[in-house]
Amino acid sequence: MENLIEERIKNKLTTFYGGRLGSWKVREFNTIIGKPIKTVDRIEMISPNQQNRKIDSDWTFKGISSNLRYATKKEKTMLDKTPPIIGKYENSFAAFIPMSKSKEWWLLTQDERRKIFEEKSKHIKISSNYLETIQRKLFHSRDIGEEFDFLAWFEFEPENKSVFDDLVGYLRQTEEWKYVTREIDIRVNRD
Repeated sequence: MENLIEERIKNKLTTFYGGRLGSWKVREFNTIIGKPIKTVDRIEMISPNQQNRKIDSDWTFKGISSNLRYATKKEKTMLDKTPPIIGKYENSFAAFIPMSKSKEWWLLTQDERRKIFEEKSKHIKISSNYLETIQRKLFHSRDIGEEFDFLAWFEFEPENKSVFDDLVGYLRQTEEWKYVTREIDIRVNRD
């Protein structure tokens, strides 16, 4: 049974390496809140089918792709219309944002978190306006005992940097973000 669980995780696991090597060159490195991590020059993202590939790094963060946890069926249908296709050549800019939420957040029930996430903060409603411009992928790390709760990866074309800044600027002002205890915002571009 344990090997079956490990195999399921392995098939969904993505690893981010930060160091001197990697496909993405760091342009900006900002600790938004909480304990910082070591500043690096480059980041490499290793997908589930490449997990046997290792990179010399200063830090490693892992996350798994998972189901949508706070979306209704109607919201999921809307989100599925513009799938998070990351890795498109024209998306030469990206943001890697590891984050954690407070103990108080995790003590809330699922419906209480949903109320804060969408009814008060309008996370999905507002973010959906950016789906054509910004590709995204969220990786869950808390469930596998990692340092951060989530690893968010966003890709966009260089001319859409200000659009992405508008999105994260909005989200950081919401009720939901009051529960964020640690957030690092790393902006990168592909060489």
